[in-house]
Amino acid sequence: MTNVKPTIAIIGGTGNEGAGLALRWANAGYPIIIGSRSAERATIRAKELNRSLHSEQDDAPIRGLENKAAAAASEIVVVTVPYAGHAAILDEIAPFVQAKIVVDATVPLKPPKVAVVTVPPAGSASQEAQAILGPGASVVTAFQNISAENLQDLDRQMDTDVLVCGDDKEAKQRVIELIKDLGMRGLDVGPLANAIVVEGLTSLLIAINRRYKAHTAGIRITGIPETTSDQH
Repeated sequence: MTNVKPTIAIIGGTGNEGAGLALRWANAGYPIIIGSRSAERATIRAKELNRSLHSEQDDAPIRGLENKAAAAASEIVVVTVPYAGHAAILDEIAPFVQAKIVVDATVPLKPPKVAVVTVPPAGSASQEAQAILGPGASVVTAFQNISAENLQDLDRQMDTDVLVCGDDKEAKQRVIELIKDLGMRGLDVGPLANAIVVEGLTSLLIAINRRYKAHTAGIRITGIPETTSDQH
C-alpha cells in the first residue's frame, strides 16, 4: 500500500522561513502549497522554489494559492507570518482549518527591539492562535528557533533541535515526524502554555547573533538519546 504524504500549506510561505520549510518538505516528497494574500505572488514564489528543486514540470511539488484556498486544500497548515499580521490571517483561515493541525511558527517580535522578549496578553502567539481558531483546530508550536538561512540551503545538514508544544499529544507526535523528515529532531517540551518560553528564545537567539556576529544560532538539547524523537 502506498504511503501518501499529507499536503502541507505554508501560510506566509513567500517569506524566508516559509520558503525554507517548503523547500525541505518538498525535497522529502511532500506536496506543498504556498499561501499568500496574493495568489499571484504565491504562484511566483512557488515557481522560484520549484526551480531551486530543478522541478518545473506540471507535477512540480510546490504550488501557490491565496491563503484561504491554501488552507482549505491542505491537511496540515503551517503559519509563518509576522506577528503584526498574525491575528488577521488566523481570522481569515479559521473556517478552513477546523479538524486540522495548525503549526504556528509565529514569534511576537516588536521592531525595532526584536532582541527583547515580548509577551502577548494571552501569554504567547500560539495561545492567541488557539483562542482565535477555537477548539476545532489543534495548534502546535514549532520552528520559532530555526535559521531560515540554514533551511533554504538544502546542502546544509540541520544541526538544531525543534522545540514542540501543544495540548494534543497525537498532533504533537505528527509534527515531530514532519520535523524528522526535514532532517532535524523534534522534542516534545510540554503543553501549549510552554510556548511562552519557546517563542521568547527567538529574541535571545537574535541577541546572540548580534553579539557574536553570527547568523544561524540555534538550539540543541544535550543529555538525551538521539532517537528520542522516534518515541511515542
